Amino acid sequence: MALAGLAAAALGAAPAQAETIASALARAYVGNPSLGAQRASVRAVDENVPRALSGYRPTITVGANAGTSWAQGHLSGQNYRQTMFPRSVGVQINQNLFDGFRTTNSTRQAETQVLGAREGLRDVESSTLFAGVQSYMNVLRDTAILDLQRNNVDVLEEQLSQTRTRFQVGEVTRTDVAQAESRLAAARSSVSAAESNLQTSIATYRQIIGIEPRHLAQGAPIDRLVPRSLTNAVQVGLEEHPAIIAALHAADAADIQVKIVEGELAPTLGVSGSLVQAYDNQTPGDRALNATIVAQLNVPIYTGGETHARVRQAKETAGQRRIEADATRDQVRAAIVSAWGGLEAAKASIRASQAQVDAANIALIGVREEARVGQRTTLDILNQQQELLNARVNLVVAQRDRVVASYLVAQSIGRLSARSLNLNVRLYNAKLHYDQVRDLPWGLRTPDGR
Repeated sequence: MALAGLAAAALGAAPAQAETIASALARAYVGNPSLGAQRASVRAVDENVPRALSGYRPTITVGANAGTSWAQGHLSGQNYRQTMFPRSVGVQINQNLFDGFRTTNSTRQAETQVLGAREGLRDVESSTLFAGVQSYMNVLRDTAILDLQRNNVDVLEEQLSQTRTRFQVGEVTRTDVAQAESRLAAARSSVSAAESNLQTSIATYRQIIGIEPRHLAQGAPIDRLVPRSLTNAVQVGLEEHPAIIAALHAADAADIQVKIVEGELAPTLGVSGSLVQAYDNQTPGDRALNATIVAQLNVPIYTGGETHARVRQAKETAGQRRIEADATRDQVRAAIVSAWGGLEAAKASIRASQAQVDAANIALIGVREEARVGQRTTLDILNQQQELLNARVNLVVAQRDRVVASYLVAQSIGRLSARSLNLNVRLYNAKLHYDQVRDLPWGLRTPDGR
């Protein structure tokens, strides 16, 4: 590929030392901050499950109090003064027995949210890897274009030198010299613009991959992840895309929320027990141990309509989530069609650009030969050189677009991941943290020790 060859020459890459697109994506998978933040977000959602499960467990509270009581008065013909130090210590236990299935449904909802969060993580992973591909190929493209622009300056400097020599011997006019000078100035301006574009691409690469680009190797399309036809691509995308699956989980969670709120209208049954040791409660020096156990049944009769309004509100939200899931399907379908069209266009553009380069190169050789015998002017040579440069730039851009488009199709159908790319990394296992915290009844430290 011309793109790879020019980029390698500009960066001085040696095959044994080159950073490949796979190794760059592995760096992004491990160290990209946006992807790391999304993983932390999934771990936070995991904690909703033990929170919901806590509704099955008892709550235990220990309390104590201490104080001073002083009294004086006249009783039965006698004056009295009394000082006591009342104090007590006790424990209270509350256990839910039935809450209208709110705990059960809250647990189901939390587990559904966990599954949705994992799909959201897959979507962010796919977007991050695609952004890494774009930044990698943009550096290669802009490096190659800068090399072409610099080479064009060298060619135009030589052309200007020859034109000045011919002007001195009277073969051309001052106009020819001015035309060569003008085209050289424009070429130097293009070099400055190309340098600026390359610096922007390098900065983006650093942001996504995590290091400065050094010795980038050739980038190749990922055609093995691209379905055989647009119809197959759409079918795969509608079945596998994480955004669609996440939207369906969100709809399921919204449906469960309706049942949770409806549970507030059901009776609740619970039992509570307490054990209290008191001192100086009635008379100085007394001691008392009290133990109680009470079952409590609450039946809501009328709540002013507030709970009913929240049930209706939850139903509307559930309907909204289902509509959003349909909208997500349409968005994914449109993205697949667009990505597929871009891939086909890139393939055609490479063929056309290669033919343009070959033809422009032959034409330039012919124009130069004709100029030697006076049949062409200096401007004809300059114009043909510019056409060849444009053709080579177009080819570089088309080759970059061909690689990026193949990855875009893989992303649009939901198959762009570290696993599908066989990246040399330890794959992040979201289920591991979930299993570690799901049934934890206590503990303030996270599984990683924080």
